[in-house]
Amino acid sequence: MKLIVGLGNPGDKYARNRHNVGFMAVDHVHEFHNFGPWRKRFSGLVAEGRLGRDKCLLLKPETWMNESGRAVGEALRFYKLEADDVIVLHDEIDLPPGRLKAKCGGGNAGHNGLRSLSAHIGNDYHRIRIGVGRPAQKSQVSGYVLRDFAKADAQWLEPLLEAIARKMDVFTQKGAPDFLKEMQDYLEPPGKSGQKSERGDQAPGEKPTAPERKAATKKKDNRGALADLLKNWKKDNGDED
Repeated sequence: MKLIVGLGNPGDKYARNRHNVGFMAVDHVHEFHNFGPWRKRFSGLVAEGRLGRDKCLLLKPETWMNESGRAVGEALRFYKLEADDVIVLHDEIDLPPGRLKAKCGGGNAGHNGLRSLSAHIGNDYHRIRIGVGRPAQKSQVSGYVLRDFAKADAQWLEPLLEAIARKMDVFTQKGAPDFLKEMQDYLEPPGKSGQKSERGDQAPGEKPTAPERKAATKKKDNRGALADLLKNWKKDNGDED
C-alpha cells in the first residue's frame, strides 16, 4: 500500500495558495483515478483507491502545514507502513515555477511541513517537489507562499497538475526516473520525438480550426516549462538541500 500525501493548509481561504499546491496535486490524482469519497480520518481527509496494481491512500492533513507529520504518522502506524511507502507532494520555492524534482530522503530546506514529517516518520520518504518560485527578498517568503497563484500561472500549473495525476501510477510502480521521463513525454509538444498528432482524425492537408490552433499553441507553451526534466533529473534528484 502507498500513502500519497499532499501538503497544505485547510480551508477555502488557503485553497489556491502557492503553499497548497500539494493539496491541489492530490485533488487531481483523486479525480483522475476515481478514488473513493473524502472522509475525515487521521487528523485529515483521506480517500482510498488504486493506482495500477497498488492500493493507495490519499491524505490531506488538516493539522495545518506545521503539524503535517502528526497526521501522516497516525496513518503510517495504523497501516503498519514504512516511510518508504510515503510519497509527499509539496511546494518548493527553490525551484522555478513549473519545475519538478523527485527524490527520497534529504533535508527539508526550511519547509515547515517537511520538518514536521521528518520529526514524526524520519527522512526516508519520497518527495515530489513542485516549483513555485521565490520572491526577491527572503523576508517576503511567508507572504509569498500564503498568497494565491497569479492568474497567469494557470498556463503552466493546470497542465502540470494534470500530468502529475496521469503519471502518479508510474511513480508508485516504477519510481522517480520513470515518472519524470513519462512526465516529459506527456508534456512534450505534439510532433516532437515521433509523438503522434493529438488530432488523429485530421485529414492530410486539412487545416486545424481556430480553437484547435489556440489549444495546440497553449499546450505547447505550457509544456515548455518541463522540456528538460529528463535531461536534468539525475542532477535534480542527486543534489543536497
